[in-house]
Amino acid sequence: MEGVFIPIVVFLIVYAAITFELVNKAVAALLGVMVLLALHIIDEHTAIEFIDFETIMLLLGMMMIVTILRKSGFFTIVSVKIAELTQGSPLKILVLFSVVTAGLSACLDNVTTVLIVIPIIIELTAGMGLDPKVYVISQAVISNIGGTATLIGDPPNIIIGSKVGLTFNQFIINLAVPVVLAFASALFYIWFTNKDKFKPIDTNLAKLFSVQLLLEKIRFNYLSIRIDKIFLTKSLVCLGLAITLFVTQTITKLSPGVVAVLVAMILLVITKVDVEHMLEEIEWSTLLFFTGLFILVGVLEAKGVIEWIAHNVFLRIGDNPYIIVLVVLWVSGIASGFLDNIPFTITMIPVVRLMLEANPIPNNILWWALSLGACLGGNLTMIGASANIVSVGMAKRFNQNISFLEFMKSSAVISVITLLIASIYLTVFLWLSL
Repeated sequence: MEGVFIPIVVFLIVYAAITFELVNKAVAALLGVMVLLALHIIDEHTAIEFIDFETIMLLLGMMMIVTILRKSGFFTIVSVKIAELTQGSPLKILVLFSVVTAGLSACLDNVTTVLIVIPIIIELTAGMGLDPKVYVISQAVISNIGGTATLIGDPPNIIIGSKVGLTFNQFIINLAVPVVLAFASALFYIWFTNKDKFKPIDTNLAKLFSVQLLLEKIRFNYLSIRIDKIFLTKSLVCLGLAITLFVTQTITKLSPGVVAVLVAMILLVITKVDVEHMLEEIEWSTLLFFTGLFILVGVLEAKGVIEWIAHNVFLRIGDNPYIIVLVVLWVSGIASGFLDNIPFTITMIPVVRLMLEANPIPNNILWWALSLGACLGGNLTMIGASANIVSVGMAKRFNQNISFLEFMKSSAVISVITLLIASIYLTVFLWLSL
């Protein structure tokens, strides 16, 4: 472990800057890389080799697809239709919006989902005299649970799938059960702890009439722009094509990154959108953030730091497979609640690899433990996941201020419940596999 002091110090400073949002995430990560290059710890050719371009391609492709889909008005149409189906019932608003949020977060991107859903749900609930905060927190939490189910639903899954070589189908097959159970448990908990806020309004004619007027107003506000049906159809067909190619990966042998960029390029050609304008909406800072982190962790791995951590921390817990799986799950869950789960996941992947070398655990169970911990743990606090921060920010624009403790009061219990469900699932899964 020669010459490890500087890389470790640089990594810790970057991690602190990211966690406490001292500077932009991308700037922090790339500045760390530049310091290592300037001090000749690594050279630029070696740095490039550490970048996982499969992950970058998958993120870039999905960002393009989602951006174009958002322009088509698809998200808004779905949200408004769901608002109409609720007929002003508080419980229906919670359940139907949660189903849509979970579904869209699994197939697309949970941040985009909450950006569209939150304004509509706030306008609907506030107009009915309900407390919008309960609904905002519920949708943020549900978006993180829904995103856990698939390869493309949450950044930690994208990283794990790409680095480890797990397919879209493997994520769905192995994570669908705990995610569905976690979703149902979260909904029940939200309803049970807020029963008085979900009372039906069908006995109050005046309220029913006002709700119909409110729904008409929402319909007018959000669907006033003319929807281009041809553009929408092309966007949905391409989304369907992308998901089909993800599902048939074992047959086509096309990696998820190639599929995402390929479909995005086809979509750009057939929709003839303004490419320059569309590229402005891509989250380039996120892509640069990932790039910098891959290099920083790659340096630590090359210098033997990751191996030292694995042998002196995680491999000291013994060789009991049940304890190993649960430690990875809960350490990932708690860490992801207070730190950014993206750098944590990138750092943990080589650690888990070394753990698997020492204690081979079948059926990728240790990877599912890392995925479930990193994704579900994001609900522990307001800063645990991007969707949480975006949801609270959107609520603030509508004069609905949600404090850190107010968010955590509801979300932390749900996070613990879902991690317990994941613990039981992984324990049974391991028992059946041994």
